[in-house]
Amino acid sequence: MSAEPDGPEDRLRRFATIWSRAVFPVTSTSATRPEFEEQLLPLARRLSQALLTRTFDADEARAVGAALVDAHCTDPDALTRTLDCVDAYLVLYCGEDGPAEDLRARAARIQHAMAAGFARALRERTLAEQEAIAQAALQAQGVVAQALHATEARFRAVFEGAAIGIGIADLEGNILQVNGALLRMFGLSEQTMQARNVQDWTHPEDAPQTWRLYDELIRGEREHYHVEKAFNRPDGTALWTNLTVSLLRDPDGNPQYQLALMEDTTERRLLNLRLRYEATHDALTGLPNRTFFFERLEKALGAGQGQRFGLCYLDLDGFKTINDSLGHAAGDRLLVEVADRLQSCTTAPGEMVARLGGDEFVALTTGTDTEREVDELAARIMNAMVAPISVDGRELTVRGSIGIVEGPAGERSPAEVLRSADITMYRAKSAGGNRFELADPEADARAITRHGLTTALPTALDRGEFFIEYQPLVHLGDGSVRGAEALVRWLHPQHGVLGPDRFIPLAEHTGLIVPLGRWVLEQSVRQAREWRERYGDGTAAGPLRINVNLSPCQLTHPGLVQDTVDILERTGVDPDALCLEVTESALIGADDDLLKPLRRLAEMGVDIALDDFGTGYSNLANLRRLPVSILKLDRSFTQSMQQFPADPVDLKIVEGIVSLAHSLDLAVTVEGVETGAQAEQLRILGCDTAQGWYYARPGPPERLHELALVDATG
Repeated sequence: MSAEPDGPEDRLRRFATIWSRAVFPVTSTSATRPEFEEQLLPLARRLSQALLTRTFDADEARAVGAALVDAHCTDPDALTRTLDCVDAYLVLYCGEDGPAEDLRARAARIQHAMAAGFARALRERTLAEQEAIAQAALQAQGVVAQALHATEARFRAVFEGAAIGIGIADLEGNILQVNGALLRMFGLSEQTMQARNVQDWTHPEDAPQTWRLYDELIRGEREHYHVEKAFNRPDGTALWTNLTVSLLRDPDGNPQYQLALMEDTTERRLLNLRLRYEATHDALTGLPNRTFFFERLEKALGAGQGQRFGLCYLDLDGFKTINDSLGHAAGDRLLVEVADRLQSCTTAPGEMVARLGGDEFVALTTGTDTEREVDELAARIMNAMVAPISVDGRELTVRGSIGIVEGPAGERSPAEVLRSADITMYRAKSAGGNRFELADPEADARAITRHGLTTALPTALDRGEFFIEYQPLVHLGDGSVRGAEALVRWLHPQHGVLGPDRFIPLAEHTGLIVPLGRWVLEQSVRQAREWRERYGDGTAAGPLRINVNLSPCQLTHPGLVQDTVDILERTGVDPDALCLEVTESALIGADDDLLKPLRRLAEMGVDIALDDFGTGYSNLANLRRLPVSILKLDRSFTQSMQQFPADPVDLKIVEGIVSLAHSLDLAVTVEGVETGAQAEQLRILGCDTAQGWYYARPGPPERLHELALVDATG
């Protein structure tokens, strides 16, 4: 009994043996099978190296494919057997201990590259043979009178021994002579072949110029032409060829015969079609992929006048949860079922569905009435998603959000259409999902602007495009300026001055809020130091204080306390000059870990203000556990007080909040004070400080200096 190969070289030789046994029967060579195996061994070693090398080298695999042609493996079946052998045995005998999935993927790429190298080398060899045959024919014609027998013998040898099909016909198309290779290609006898006429061999897929070139040749207007042409075989299959037809003239130069050289490219064409299919279709679902879809969309958008298109961009709702809880294998089975349902929705002419990637699909309809058709298509898709999908014994309910774009052809590029559909889909998802929305150019413009601001944020801080305005905090009892709230602004190069509502949510989403907030804190504390240096210990009513807003992201950042301490120490400002404002919604349900940084800051002497109080629906009893010293009452409670008399219900609410805050030793600040009547009402109710346009709009620090100076000298 023979033992299994136990070393890399043994396994490599075993692979070469299997390969040679598979290919040798269809190889035109005078070597024995063991000699042929020795020829394949270096090629097997190159394939093994291409499989295991860190960086994939497609040229190496293409070179192996070309080397097969040099080894006389020119039969199309030799390539098929080689690819089957590589697919089945290369990883098995040469893969060693690498990851099987990665090695299989590498082996597939090797097969594609080998096929490409084989096809290219075979084509070059065939063209060389065609040229040699054509030259031999022309030489035979030119010297027929002087060396008829020698020329005839040479031409006959080439004619009969060539691997490509050769046929000679007169100018009327009657076939006079064919070689064995041509008979095998068509599967016909010589008598049957000679009974045919060249002009009977039309095919539905003939290129428009094929027969025009033929007519020009037999009229003597051209010497030869080359086309790709299909023929019908007797068994009903198609024979695809690279066809070269040359004109043979008599000694006087008059057209006499036509010489056809045919290379059988059927197997190569099938291979190219398979590779094309793999390149344009999704491996999991079998749907057209992004590449194929963009080709179809570009064609639809380039259609003639009067043509329209409709596009549905679908994203599954909650698919990540399914992947995370049930695993990616279950998620893949779900995607396959969704793809099948979507295909059943796009059966009409001009409709198609594709998978763009992940859980994103797109459906396209074209025609003259897509305004109605795209709505119907979206409704069919939503209805198709209603029935639960069974995966691993679980009934999963899947929903989707769809963005619809519809319009005339020729006005937008594929990228613009898909971007609009993507934006619209996310608008549907933001509205709760399980719905479809129509594209809105204004909404698209806003989304594009948001995206532009988001991408510009990181460099804006480095370029110094942010600045701070200050809004005074005024004591309602004596009208003195007690400090100011720092409000950051963005001086955008294109959009001008932007308020925080335009970019703070974007900064929070991208994480830039942390460095931006640190910059605002440091600039504001430095400004507080300048105020205290100018006024000494402060105004007549006490030292000026700076209020700085903290976002929820800053609140959870581990460096909050240390950053604050470092800034205060670096600027030489006491903690009591700083008040950090945190929104009520950020502290709803906060646990001790979240409150710990605020407690440490409060213990240092930094004031903590609960901003927008009254909008978060928090339990008032929780106030005692929050490390806050100030409540900032939301403006919604005091808007009715801008005119006299105020709404008595609002008065009672504010009076109750102020009473509760004072009982807990909390000061009350009111935002949005815009009239004197409002300020007086709030003073009577016992509010401590206020800010708003009645006193001053946010502005540069010098404006606060002026107000403070008036207060100090008042």
